[in-house]
Amino acid sequence: MVLMRGSRGIDEMNLTIGSWHGFEQLDRQHNRKGQEAFAPPWWEFFRFELTSNLVDDADSSIFGAIYEFKPASSKDSSVQDAPNFVVAFRGTIPSKESLAQDGLLDINIIQNGLHRTSRFAIAMRAVQNIVSAAKSSNVWLAGHSLGAAIATLAGKNMAKMGTLIETFLFNPPFVSAPIERIKDTNVKQGIRIASSFLTAGLSFALKDHHQERSTPDDSFAMLSSWVPRLFVNPCDFICSEYIGYFEHRNFMEKLGVGGIERLATQNSIGGLFLRALGKDSDPLHLLPSANLTTNLSPSPDFKIAHGLHQWWRPDLHLQSKQYHYG
Repeated sequence: MVLMRGSRGIDEMNLTIGSWHGFEQLDRQHNRKGQEAFAPPWWEFFRFELTSNLVDDADSSIFGAIYEFKPASSKDSSVQDAPNFVVAFRGTIPSKESLAQDGLLDINIIQNGLHRTSRFAIAMRAVQNIVSAAKSSNVWLAGHSLGAAIATLAGKNMAKMGTLIETFLFNPPFVSAPIERIKDTNVKQGIRIASSFLTAGLSFALKDHHQERSTPDDSFAMLSSWVPRLFVNPCDFICSEYIGYFEHRNFMEKLGVGGIERLATQNSIGGLFLRALGKDSDPLHLLPSANLTTNLSPSPDFKIAHGLHQWWRPDLHLQSKQYHYG
């Protein structure tokens, strides 16, 4: 995915989509307006215009924005590669105006219940409206942290309906114990193997005792053609488990127990327990396929490892790998 603007080009776009909305949320935090605002030059440089904001009905905070591509002319060499629209969602803002509502949404992510929130309902309607107005190939989704969770769920829902949308997820939450932070490789692999067998076993048990609540994971296989682009940092415990989630699948295939891991990949222990209690559960992190980009640059603290700023540093050391479910 390359989008060019003269000598400045985007593989940059991969890493600056999130920057637009990130700067916009910082502008609001610091009450920067007009010429003092940092955000508009970012999207204007790439010939995008802010067309509308998405507002949470619970606290009236702006949690997302829709940008439309406005090329200088149809002869612009990048027109064929650019989306007509970008829908971007912000992460949690540590301000008194939105922290309470953002915190509740973060809790909903942990409880696999983001799909039941009004903010997500507003986001989903916006995405569906944009896709109906433009072809899916002309719409991109993007988000950071909490916003990445919203973009993930929106992209998954659209994929289940047969519409695949290019999606860029910066530091997306993965609800799990931070196994990836364990330094001893053998201990880490042992925990993952045990977890896979436990998850697969629980899944079989629940299918036997709650057949009416457990449908075959055809929907998981349906998602395999959707390949979101994940940007994670191994020093960020909020998203680092995606690294092990995908690598472990390959490891289990080599051990000859790929069938166990494929079943484990489709379920989470938390989600299974909620299902056993009769509660609707939709774990965000269960993804069949992904293009995983890992930031291997030094991250001295969690703030940097989870922050949006890391993705537009000029000295990034990135490693990318594509995973397909099958």
